[in-house]
Amino acid sequence: MKYWKDFDGWNKEKKRLDTIDPELYFHEREVWWCRLGVNIGYEQDGKNSQYARPVIILKRYSTNACLVVPLTAQDKKGTYYFDVGDVDGKGAKAVLSQLRFVDKKRLINKVDVIEGVIFEKLLSAIIQINLTQK
Repeated sequence: MKYWKDFDGWNKEKKRLDTIDPELYFHEREVWWCRLGVNIGYEQDGKNSQYARPVIILKRYSTNACLVVPLTAQDKKGTYYFDVGDVDGKGAKAVLSQLRFVDKKRLINKVDVIEGVIFEKLLSAIIQINLTQK
């Protein structure tokens, strides 16, 4: 099966993004649309003309960078998916295997905030899946 990904379009957008300095402020627990881009293999891609998908800010490292987990609206089941409930009016699952460090230049706009209890459970699930040995 052959498919086509717009790597060239994403590279042009990435070059443009590198030149901007957005005045935006983000915090842990917030859900943002984020330009994740076009990636290889099983890495989570962004969608649409902005190569974006929603993410939850897990950790703010500075005013310019953070750790995020991408979301999907698909009803995925299994160890690597965590149900965060409704986000911006749609059911959402965090993709626990796709944690990623991003610069704020990739962030587009804030769309929601995850409840504190859900966020703590999400962090526990991420630690369980990614940092414990079996």
